[in-house]
Amino acid sequence: MRIATLRAWAVARWQRIPRAFRWAAIALTLTYSWARWWPMAPLFNDPLCTVVTDRTGLPLGAMVAADGQWRMSSTGPVPERFARCLITFEDQHFRGHPGIHLPSLYRAWRQNREAARVVSGGSTLTMQLARMALGSRSRSYSNKLREMALALRIECQWSKDRIIRSYADHAPFGGNVVGLEAAAWRWFGRPADQLGWAECATLAVLPNAPGIMHPGKGREALRKKRDRLLERLHLAGDIDGTTYSLAIEEPLPEAPVPMPGKAPHLIGLAHLNGLGGRMLRTTLDAALQERVTRALIDHATLERANEVHNAAVLVLDISTAEVLAYVGNVPNAGDDHAEDVDLVQAPRSTGSLLKTFLYAAMLEHGELMPDQLVADLPTQYDGFSPRNFSEGFDGAVPASSALARSLNVPAVRALRAHGIHRTLNTLRAMGLGHLDRSPDHYGLALIIGGAESTLWELTGAYASMARILLERTGTPIIPPAVHPPRIWMDVPPRSQTGAVTRPPFGAGAVHHTLNALFLTHRPESETGWEYYDAPKGVAWKTGTSFGHRDAWAIGMDGRHAVGVWVGNANGEGRPGLTGTRAAAPILFDVFDLLPSGRPFHKPHEDLMAIPVCASSGHRAGTDCQEVDTLEVLAQAMRTPTCPYHHRIRVNEQATARVAEQEPGRMVSWFILPPAMEHFYRLRNPGHKPVPPYAGSIQEEPSNPIALIYPEHGTQLFLPRLADGRIAQLVLQATHRYPDRTLYWDLDGTPMGSTRNDHRLALDLSSGIHTVTLTDGEGRTIGARFTVLQGGPDAQVGGIADDQQNLTP
Repeated sequence: MRIATLRAWAVARWQRIPRAFRWAAIALTLTYSWARWWPMAPLFNDPLCTVVTDRTGLPLGAMVAADGQWRMSSTGPVPERFARCLITFEDQHFRGHPGIHLPSLYRAWRQNREAARVVSGGSTLTMQLARMALGSRSRSYSNKLREMALALRIECQWSKDRIIRSYADHAPFGGNVVGLEAAAWRWFGRPADQLGWAECATLAVLPNAPGIMHPGKGREALRKKRDRLLERLHLAGDIDGTTYSLAIEEPLPEAPVPMPGKAPHLIGLAHLNGLGGRMLRTTLDAALQERVTRALIDHATLERANEVHNAAVLVLDISTAEVLAYVGNVPNAGDDHAEDVDLVQAPRSTGSLLKTFLYAAMLEHGELMPDQLVADLPTQYDGFSPRNFSEGFDGAVPASSALARSLNVPAVRALRAHGIHRTLNTLRAMGLGHLDRSPDHYGLALIIGGAESTLWELTGAYASMARILLERTGTPIIPPAVHPPRIWMDVPPRSQTGAVTRPPFGAGAVHHTLNALFLTHRPESETGWEYYDAPKGVAWKTGTSFGHRDAWAIGMDGRHAVGVWVGNANGEGRPGLTGTRAAAPILFDVFDLLPSGRPFHKPHEDLMAIPVCASSGHRAGTDCQEVDTLEVLAQAMRTPTCPYHHRIRVNEQATARVAEQEPGRMVSWFILPPAMEHFYRLRNPGHKPVPPYAGSIQEEPSNPIALIYPEHGTQLFLPRLADGRIAQLVLQATHRYPDRTLYWDLDGTPMGSTRNDHRLALDLSSGIHTVTLTDGEGRTIGARFTVLQGGPDAQVGGIADDQQNLTP
């Protein structure tokens, strides 16, 4: 009853209001509802510059927007000084009006009427923002009404701070500069929040007439406007007398300041990651970026004498995977040498850098002891014949030394034993995504430069390896152990390059691998390493691609991982371009710029102490003489015991072996297979070969003859030489006792004999051949191989050879 009474009373009161006022009230209500709640389309859709900053917000590089304007996204609230200058100059009533200031409009109407032309617009800041959004150019009543309507909508839906922020972002500041942030950098070379009163006043008056007056022209008129604004601020009490006096003495900028270019290649990386047109805060340290760039320029100047023009450096924080420095190329390389190419992201031949992960994987799977002797002999697999950089062989070498010295032959033999498919899975699990071909595509060349990856991926993989160890030994790490480098601070990790994977090996394997990389000895052929003092506590690995096209060096000190690539962007190789001579010196200099690292602690929980043969590095057998105790992975128990120590009976002087019934004594002797021993004793003068038998002929425990080249089942290509003849093939064998005579037989035909130096050069026809060797005691060994004859470009074992006699 009461509700009905109230409804009737309200209707009666409404009907008493004049009809015109009623329609006006309805119109105002609808207008306000439309302005306040009806969805408003974005005011601006202009393209933005791509800007990258360091971790503190300091710009490192920028690219002009697609429409040719310097227009940057906002980075936070408008600086209070600029806001005060702008409101004082443009709209003193900004904080109080609803978007339209009627007294200002009336004053502008009177001024225009008296002048008989448009001399004043009476627009508020909000109306000016609306005019920029609508793109209004001509001053007309219809455009003014549109601006007023949009200004009302803006005021109904936005806060005052948002309005002034949008104005500051889209106001013109002379030339092709749009927005406060771009103007601060283009005219004064620093962020807007670091500008003084005179600089803020200069920028506040610019949007009023940017086409006819800006720091590049109309300077006197601009100065007068700025000084009048500073005077008003002083009279209003916003600045004191001293500040005012100093401000009006400040000169105007002479010309636009070049945008920062400390990390130009990050702009391209941003677009590659789909992040163009944004203000991107990176993990970089601007000061370190500048120092690393300067160090790279210094070294590049020296390399230029060898016609090597490009280089790149990447510095990571191991525990966080954050990029601290990113130098994609030598800044002054020039357009002729592809200065704009980002070589941190460019796929290049990996050289020897993948050997590290194969070594760790074999340790993890119990296929290798850390210092176990491995074979370094002439080797052929299906026509592929790897060679060490030095063109020599050690016969037998500790696996850790083979890794540190980057020996190719032991690495290829290890890859064949471990498996190409398994190795590829390990490498991909470490983040090497560019290795996307099949095992057949790479073959055994995978491990010695037959694959491509990037400095980004490789440095990230080495950092991930170190992070596996740090995580196990208690060092706090933020990402998972295996994680790609992280460079964008405000971008979700999943949106950044690469994927997180499970570690393919544990901390124990990494510990032994890093121990091998701490060794100071480097490849004999890469001379010059001994002149560089590697920073203490840095595990480092170098790599050189075939043809001296790529030089690599990657190091870790427990806190940082540094990757260096040196070469030519066009792939041209140069003599002497090796990882040790070209990339390692840069690596060491960069480490000198970094804070001290931290030690890698031994993961005792993942290791167990076992007896190890001091001579062979294998698990100690019952006949091993010198035995050390070494902490190794539990999986190492799967490896065989030392196969090289044997108990033999010798005479008292140990100069000859004797039969059991003859006087003598039992001793343990280090006996390598004949082929390994042939090269091993050349490198190790102190090696004692097993003494020969004395007296009557005795049965050898193993065949003392070994055919070094060719191996059984290989296919050999004999090239045609320049004079038209087919090259000879030099067969090579060895005997445990070098003074023994070996008799050579080819396809049933005697070919001669050799003594001491067991090499024989033969002219061979195409087809299958069988070679047999016999010593004076009747022991024999043989091999079957295939010979193909070809043109001048034919290859022997996959390696071109233009010598007349073809040897291993």
